[in-house]
Amino acid sequence: MTQTLHYQQQGSGADIILIHGLLGSLENLNMVAKSLKENFRVTNIDVRNHGLSFHKNSMTYKELALDIVELMEKLGIERSHVLGHSMGGKIAMELALAHSEKVDKLIVADIAPVDYPSHHAHIIEGLQSINVENIKTRKEADNQLSQFVDEVGIRQFLLRNLVIKEEKLSFKCNLDYIEQCYQDIMKGYQGEQTFTGDTLFIKGGNSNYITTEHRDIIKHLFPNSRAKIIQGAGHWLHAEKTIAFNKLTNDFLNH
Repeated sequence: MTQTLHYQQQGSGADIILIHGLLGSLENLNMVAKSLKENFRVTNIDVRNHGLSFHKNSMTYKELALDIVELMEKLGIERSHVLGHSMGGKIAMELALAHSEKVDKLIVADIAPVDYPSHHAHIIEGLQSINVENIKTRKEADNQLSQFVDEVGIRQFLLRNLVIKEEKLSFKCNLDYIEQCYQDIMKGYQGEQTFTGDTLFIKGGNSNYITTEHRDIIKHLFPNSRAKIIQGAGHWLHAEKTIAFNKLTNDFLNH
């Protein structure tokens, strides 16, 4: 039996699918979904090995995009706008490039279709170091994680993966599979296709995930793309500057 992704759906109108980033869940894009549901039917998903979706020890972008295609088929969505942040942006790009007939407009939040260095390794190591057998509160988990991650906001985001079941803490995401698949997650686009649909790249002004060096590859793969910068925002631009991000998104989709 084919496993399909966990999702939440709200609103009505043209379809848009939201795809979160690494070690996140659909909750990360709730403020975007809330803004979009006034004019669109919003399908907000948990990527495999994240949130409440199924676990599988393989995470190539080809497979992650097919997960979206299979969910679209299950929901009877022939074609949709797609918005992805970070790893979710790479999934969205793969979906548009490999299955262009499924994608109307594409929005990519603070990521390029390129290889990235392994800058999450210490974060994954930190999460794996949390001894869930011997602790009962998120505060205790935060104390353990603080040895690996200095920033309080990032720790709070990461610790949303912890859930309490029968008075015990456990991780929703499959950390072991994510670690084993990490090199695939860091890869850039591997194919030969281009996507000629309308595409918007939104960059955080303080983020270095999209640089001028990426311009040529972006223009080659997405010839009808444009870029917007949200000043004062980092990689978590949709959370840091929600109003600005939602305005850019709605303006792009409605024109």
